[in-house]
Amino acid sequence: MSQDHTEYQLNKPVPYKLHIDDHLLSLTKQKLQLVRYPEEQSDVGDDDWSQGAKVKIVQRLADYWKDGYDWRAEEAKINQEFKQYKVKIHVPDYGPQTLHFIHHPSSSSTAIPLLFIQGWPGSFLEARKIIIPLTTPSSSNTQAFHVIVPSIPGFGPGDAPRKSGFGPVTTATAFKILMADVLGYDKFVTQGGDWGGFITRSMAMQYPQHVKAYHCNFIPCGPPAWYKSPLTMGRLILNSYLYTKREGQGLKNMQHFRKEGDGYMKQQSTRPQSLGFGLGDSPIGLLAWFVEKFHEWMDVANYTMPDDEVLTFVMMHWMQGATPGLRFYKAANLESGPTNSKNAFTTYLATPLGVSNFPKEIAMPPIDWIQAIANVQFYKEHQTGGHFPAVECPDALVADLREWFGGNVVKRALET
Repeated sequence: MSQDHTEYQLNKPVPYKLHIDDHLLSLTKQKLQLVRYPEEQSDVGDDDWSQGAKVKIVQRLADYWKDGYDWRAEEAKINQEFKQYKVKIHVPDYGPQTLHFIHHPSSSSTAIPLLFIQGWPGSFLEARKIIIPLTTPSSSNTQAFHVIVPSIPGFGPGDAPRKSGFGPVTTATAFKILMADVLGYDKFVTQGGDWGGFITRSMAMQYPQHVKAYHCNFIPCGPPAWYKSPLTMGRLILNSYLYTKREGQGLKNMQHFRKEGDGYMKQQSTRPQSLGFGLGDSPIGLLAWFVEKFHEWMDVANYTMPDDEVLTFVMMHWMQGATPGLRFYKAANLESGPTNSKNAFTTYLATPLGVSNFPKEIAMPPIDWIQAIANVQFYKEHQTGGHFPAVECPDALVADLREWFGGNVVKRALET
């Protein structure tokens, strides 16, 4: 999706409607008719995903995409449900960039501005199930929010950056400009998972005068140095005795991800464009790439993505040929400074943090590791859910956001 910065005035939002042209839709169906599938090996079971996405599942989804999926109906629902805008901003040390964002103000006089930031392979659609309950709670005594959901540039309708260097740190600056300079929210709170976690940490580090509290469901930090916290290191050494069952499971999830699940990250952070030739030209390739991640990162025992939801998530990256989303990893890998992705979860941050711990999250370490890098003021464990809680278990996430941001700690922070 190309940008034309001349279409917009600086910091002046313009209403936007999502539309994918007929040519791409027709081309997609043509490509889906020419698919060549790999063959499963005879000794690999139907429930064994160790070699990647399962052929029968990808084939079923591809057939539905080709013959049954109605993008125009999905597009109409998205445009009806979301108040979408685009705005041109100037990002210091980068230049002009057009942002796509969702802005749903609440009618409540006590509503708190909440910036919700998605990750990959997600999009702004991750917030689809939580916007109404957050902006319009059933009781006047329940904390309400003005909900803002920007697209990371290159994700979904978010215009892809024209030049390199737009990683999490630059995105944090862009989103601060959106919140404070464009929308006029001088003080606000944030929620982030996946890349959203990195971005929200970077925002809080760079702009503590604006970000007064934040919430994460994804904390990819390691243990503190032994000389800084010998008790934490002792717990790690004796983990089978001193860690809770949930902490032990969290460590296993992290170890499994590092051993079996992070190969995509190495590829996307080094040669995203080479990968983009395949994933950006082959709908079946992108579908399989995403389906594997959804299966591995979600609590699939308790939530199954409907076929329409899977394909609509895929469409959010297919519409721009996938490569812009992949390049975000490269941009992150090249950023430097104290708030970059390598340092975002190593430096202590005093801004109050709320944490929701979901059992299938790929990055949720023991609580004392988190306390070494964050001012944890809210922490809750859940019995179901994974890497995409706004999609898998929205009610649980909404309840946590209300409880955490509606509490006295955050209220006091917003008053300072």
